[in-house]
Amino acid sequence: MGRRTYRDVDGERVEGTWRHVFVRNMDMYFLTDMFIYADGAVDCGTGGLTDLDGLREQLRCGRVAVSLAEGGQVSAHHLASWRFSEPQSWVDAEMLVGEVADDIDRLNGRPDSTGRCLQAVDSYLADMAESGRLLIREHYLAIPEHLRIYALGDMDYKDGPLRALITDVGAPLYDDPTGRIATAQTHANAIEYFREREVAAARWEARVPADGPERSQAATVTIPQTVYPNGWPDKPGIEVLQNDYPTAINVRGRTYPTVTHAYWALSTNDPHWRERIAAATRGFDAKKLAEDAPRHDRWPAARLAVMAELLRAKYTQNELAAETLRATEDARLIYAWFDSAYWASGGKHGTNWIGRLLEVVRAELAAAELGLSAARST
Repeated sequence: MGRRTYRDVDGERVEGTWRHVFVRNMDMYFLTDMFIYADGAVDCGTGGLTDLDGLREQLRCGRVAVSLAEGGQVSAHHLASWRFSEPQSWVDAEMLVGEVADDIDRLNGRPDSTGRCLQAVDSYLADMAESGRLLIREHYLAIPEHLRIYALGDMDYKDGPLRALITDVGAPLYDDPTGRIATAQTHANAIEYFREREVAAARWEARVPADGPERSQAATVTIPQTVYPNGWPDKPGIEVLQNDYPTAINVRGRTYPTVTHAYWALSTNDPHWRERIAAATRGFDAKKLAEDAPRHDRWPAARLAVMAELLRAKYTQNELAAETLRATEDARLIYAWFDSAYWASGGKHGTNWIGRLLEVVRAELAAAELGLSAARST
């Protein structure tokens, strides 16, 4: 999952990952890239997209190879070719399909086969019902066989406690070459291991690094998409953080009614258009005017720095705005205004840059209160 890719489907980005596989043609094996996508599509390198069932069929007929023939010739991306001598395969067809299924789960933010097994352990520890122990066995056996040993991420115990727990008392320990028999004490030892693991995980989750918490302590704050056709409220709340809120800022020797006015005025390289935009009645009007104005060359490359400058001006020059921003404490800020997915959080591709910049400005305000402000050239 460290290797990420994507494909475009009707303008929507579908996340993906990839891995190497061999595609077989007669006695020739071609090393190629197999792409796996969040929607379940798989490109095996054999032409077109398929799914997990299609991948199984490609493996069954030998078009995608996991077992390699003695003496078979290999071609690697036109870089080199050689013949196999005593080839060894580490995975079989079902193991590969299992890995791909895990990739699809992770791309969708779901627990993979190992994650589902560990969730079953947590559920079992909560009520110790026999049905829960049997569910652990079901999920453990669903983990691709070659990956089970890594399920606990524990170099000392590997997957031993899992194998002990899924084995019925009186039966040989699952996949244990010594043939030992599971006992009630075997189960008790496994349960103790998982209890201690649970406590250690809770301690790790609750720890606070020396420089402060790892996550926001305050609830996420959404700066909403609000419009007031009859004017802004007399006692404004979070809407003060909107760029359209009428908070005058002075930037580069000129005063603008709002951040929105300043942003769009500075986006144009035409002085006439800049004055018209700056004089617009509302931020909305400034933006509409600016749509017809000529833009600076390479404006997209500079716009983030300009917006950062304007937000710093707003929150250092206006105490009400600064107080409102400081009151969000360390909350994650979500800017929900609809204008652009680049600036806001809307849609599948919203990057929330205004929300992120506001968090930076908030931190700068806190640093200033501590006398730790960094000097910036003007």
